[in-house]
Amino acid sequence: MKLVLVSAVALIDADGRVLLAQRPAGKAMAGLWEFPGGKVEADETPETALIRELDEELGIDTWESCLAPLTFASHNYEDFHLVMPLFACRKWQGIPNPKEGQALKWVRPQDMRNYPMPPADLPIIPILRDWL
Repeated sequence: MKLVLVSAVALIDADGRVLLAQRPAGKAMAGLWEFPGGKVEADETPETALIRELDEELGIDTWESCLAPLTFASHNYEDFHLVMPLFACRKWQGIPNPKEGQALKWVRPQDMRNYPMPPADLPIIPILRDWL
């Protein structure tokens, strides 16, 4: 089975809300809400991939020193196994702006169950709820 490494972030605003992005139409799992991030390329660390993805997807800049490892997901999908480190980030430059047609929403961790998410993301919700 193919192993896919994806790096994701819980962007946390001053009110303790976390940014969720809705997967746009035409992508796998379209319509589901997820933590921003993306695939780690062969020459990248999870941190550098996340910094690149945040710039590409949301038009914001952050720094490796602002990415705190929080937890990870490990999930078997039908045709691949996903490993996804999740970082917490409270400091970035710019205002998150949907650059790939995705909807964005700032959500309190206790309200995340109201948003349909990919199976790999679901075990992260109670961790965020307890941590924030």
